[in-house]
Amino acid sequence: MTADPADDTRTRILRAALDLFAEHGYQRTSLRQIGERLRLTKAAILYHFPAKEHLLAALVEPLVADLEALLDAAQGQPTEQARWTVLEGWVDTMLAHRRPLGMLFHDIALVGRGDTYHRLMGIAMRANDLIAGPDAGRRERVRAVQAVAACSDPIVFFTDVPDEVLRADMLDGVRRLLAMPPARPDAAPLVAAAPGAGATPRRRQPGRPRALGREQVEAARRMHAAGTHSVNAIATTLGVSRATVYRHLDDSNETV
Repeated sequence: MTADPADDTRTRILRAALDLFAEHGYQRTSLRQIGERLRLTKAAILYHFPAKEHLLAALVEPLVADLEALLDAAQGQPTEQARWTVLEGWVDTMLAHRRPLGMLFHDIALVGRGDTYHRLMGIAMRANDLIAGPDAGRRERVRAVQAVAACSDPIVFFTDVPDEVLRADMLDGVRRLLAMPPARPDAAPLVAAAPGAGATPRRRQPGRPRALGREQVEAARRMHAAGTHSVNAIATTLGVSRATVYRHLDDSNETV
């Protein structure tokens, strides 16, 4: 039986490396272990990857290439369109590479020995520029950096959240961030003074959120329309009450 051309030795090595890095971490995985899993000699591994860090760079390459293609597509678009092309595309790209991204999160600095690190830095700078827009000031540039983090970091920390729900939450969060008005210099967000008394900390209002962001509403409606989630399941997944879910479903004239 002829082997699948896509399943060549190099591809098999990368798959095994990804599995072992996920199980044991990059530092604790040796080339010998990778070879043993595939019944290959260490020399056979080194033929395709002269050093272990080359494996890491190769695993990161599809993510890097997709991000570069995304930024190329956004380049030249009007400012607002480019901003949301980058932000939505960034989330989708990160989700598409969710497993290697999470596995490599703590080892990504190791790619700094080669060209990949410089490409990643260039990608980050281009993304920040497109999100901030031309002639952006310090505040806008700071928020652009925060927006990129908001479109990346949750994927690593919320590994148990389904892609569709996490995507909705992330895009809702970044929209709130970029729409946030600047704080007044005299504002005191953490305390509120009462007449005749010292300042007291403001308390977060108890209970679950009463509203959902646009992407969260769309995700809730898709789950409900597909019949894969009950209203209770949607409410639990999104962290809101059943009444909130019903209200948004009613707004779309759907029958619950």
